[in-house]
Order: sequence, then structure tokens, then C-alpha cells
Amino acid sequence: MTTVTSPLTGRVVGLAGVPDPVFSGAMVGPGTAIDPVRQPTEAVAPVDGVVVSMHPHAFVVVDADGHGVLTHLGIDTVQLNGEGFELLVGKGDTVTRGQAVIKWDPAAVEAAGKSPISPIVALEASPESLGDAVESGKVAVGDALFSWH
Repeated sequence: MTTVTSPLTGRVVGLAGVPDPVFSGAMVGPGTAIDPVRQPTEAVAPVDGVVVSMHPHAFVVVDADGHGVLTHLGIDTVQLNGEGFELLVGKGDTVTRGQAVIKWDPAAVEAAGKSPISPIVALEASPESLGDAVESGKVAVGDALFSWH
């Protein structure tokens, strides 16, 4: 079993709270989403593993069990072309849970007209494989978001 922890501090809104039908409809996969605090911050690795995909606005870490976890910082943030995002690790790097991966500013994302709401998704997972998913309430970096069986 993999426990996926929060890469951000903020308020959990669940996938239903994501203003994008691809995420809110769980088409990418099941998971949850966080409305982050509006201050410069670091998104951290939600699991121990290898970074298999790295973009300024999103990253995927695959753990030893082969579970890929997508952290997507904001919605439509790809349109910012990396502006306001600083990569702290690279594709292929091994990371530990809680290690800083990307520096960004949710308030700047919002000021640019994009939603800072950040989905955390279990890639290629069935909804039944996730347990104990947090759908609401405040969350801090490192708090459990869901378990993956």
C-alpha cells in the first residue's frame, strides 16, 4: 500500500472542486485536490520515488510499487510557459517524500487569471484502489491525502 501525502498546504476541495472537467471527472485518475495558501511556496514530493515527468506546472513521481502520482500545480498553468515556477529537481531524479520539487506562487498564478487549485492524482488507478481519501478540510504539507492499495 502507498500512502500519498500532501505536497502543499491549503484547503482540500476534492476533484469535484477542480475547475477543469478532465480533472473533476477523474478522467486523469482518482485522487483529490488542494486550494493552496496564497504565498510563495514549494510543492513537495507526495511519495518516495523517481521523477518520471517534470514540467514547470506539474510533475509525476513513481514509487517502488509502480504507483505514479501526478501533482498538477494550478489549472491551465501550462499557458504561463513556466513563468513563476522554479524547478528544484529534474526528470530521472530520486526524491523522498516531503522533498521540495518546484517553487511557485499560487497568488501570482491567480493574478495571471489561472486557478491555483492543484489536483493530486493516482495515475492509471481505479477509484476502488484508493482509500481514506480526504475530500475537505485544511491540510498541511505531509498530511495523508489517500492510500493506494
